Amino acid sequence: MQLNLTNISYTYPGAVSPAVRDVSVTFSSGWTAVIGDNGCGKSTLARIATRLIEPDSGTVGPKLFSVYCQQDSSLEPGNLIDFASDWNQEAQRARALLHIGDDWPWRYDTLSGGQQKRLQIACALYARPDVLAMDEPTNDLDAPTREIVSEALASFDGVGILISHDRELLDGLVYQSLLCDGARWIMRPGGYSKASDQAASERATALHDREKAMREVKRLKAEAQRRSEEAARQKGKRSKRGLDKRDSDGRARIGRAIVSGKDGVAGKLSAAMDERLARAESTLSENSVPKRYDRCISDFGEAARSSIVARVGPTRLLAGEFCLNVPQLWVSPTDHVVLTGANGTGKSLLVRAIIDSVPENIKVAYVPQVVASAERERALEQLRKHTQEQKGRILSIVARLNSDPDRLLDGDDLSPGELRKLMLAEKLVTEPNFLVLDEPTNHLDIGSIEALQRLLVGFPGAILLVTHDIRLAEAVGQTRWLIEQLVDGHALRVG
Repeated sequence: MQLNLTNISYTYPGAVSPAVRDVSVTFSSGWTAVIGDNGCGKSTLARIATRLIEPDSGTVGPKLFSVYCQQDSSLEPGNLIDFASDWNQEAQRARALLHIGDDWPWRYDTLSGGQQKRLQIACALYARPDVLAMDEPTNDLDAPTREIVSEALASFDGVGILISHDRELLDGLVYQSLLCDGARWIMRPGGYSKASDQAASERATALHDREKAMREVKRLKAEAQRRSEEAARQKGKRSKRGLDKRDSDGRARIGRAIVSGKDGVAGKLSAAMDERLARAESTLSENSVPKRYDRCISDFGEAARSSIVARVGPTRLLAGEFCLNVPQLWVSPTDHVVLTGANGTGKSLLVRAIIDSVPENIKVAYVPQVVASAERERALEQLRKHTQEQKGRILSIVARLNSDPDRLLDGDDLSPGELRKLMLAEKLVTEPNFLVLDEPTNHLDIGSIEALQRLLVGFPGAILLVTHDIRLAEAVGQTRWLIEQLVDGHALRVG
């Protein structure tokens, strides 16, 4: 079984440029990753593949039964009631795969985000589609839930289309990856790591070839100029203008040179060089490489001069009936701490306690997991108030996180990913001593996550990072704090 998209183009109503342009791709049985920067058209392509959007041009075929499982887990699946009422083998299999409680479908609004996502996926698998598109299925999920989702998706044997920034999921589940590079869509074998390594290698080769072509064009231009000047000199020598009318020997010499063609050699060589230069310039134009930022953010921040930047405990943190037992914790000026734990175990509660304990002389930069509308307006207003120099530094960071700075200046329709990048950039330019990030990879594309990872690894000050991203945690964390659920409550273990 396979699904073919041929010469697909689509422009959203009112948009200036198309979301996708002239894309041709084949999705076969098994999982295919769709990978690219925020806004490159990944979700649009998946919606076209599942026939939720009719393309402006191109074809999708054959006509297969398709399901699109969207990113927003708060939206009830269309077949939720059917699934809740059905206890046949397929429904029970989906319940078992996703660990679905019997009452979950009847109280969807009261479920946690992770529970809603599992129920969403269960309903999608229960429908038994030929084509299943999953849009960020592990976003906001803790490690145990990610494992459940991964195993469930691996059981699907139809045509799977996966949009995700979860590098572990991409490497473990998919067999081919569709990468968007500028306006080009290229299918590569393997998961994200293999496909991106191949893409990076090909890009390096293309850049090398382009630089070589540029050097050749430069050399030929210089040589063409030299030969043109030589041809001009030779032409001047063949001219009888300026000769004395009585200089019969000079006129005869010029005449013999013209007849023999000897003095026309320079002109012929110049014309041949012009042809070589034209061919070299044509080769250079064909060796175009889409512009990419190097995904490297300059160094920001500095280590505090005090011995401790935060200290908490031993204490019990309470929120209603919830209780978190915290041992004595401290963060030194250069500590990189990763906080992990299942959803609902009190990570955000601990983060607030840590921030409250920071002395006034320590400069803290905090980017929360959930950004309220008021915070969005504050971030945009702050951007407008910055000096041109500060604004330039902020927009430079945003650009290197693969977002268009001009969209931030417009400020009317920022995506969650763009807003998160803006908030992070505004915090970084304050040169903080202590960076506190709560699930910073939410809504970011993979290139942005990798740029963020390099920044955090080299950050000179202290870091408290809350994340479910295994690779990010392994790269950044020097110290681990894990919140575990005990019979009588929750406790934090330092390791």
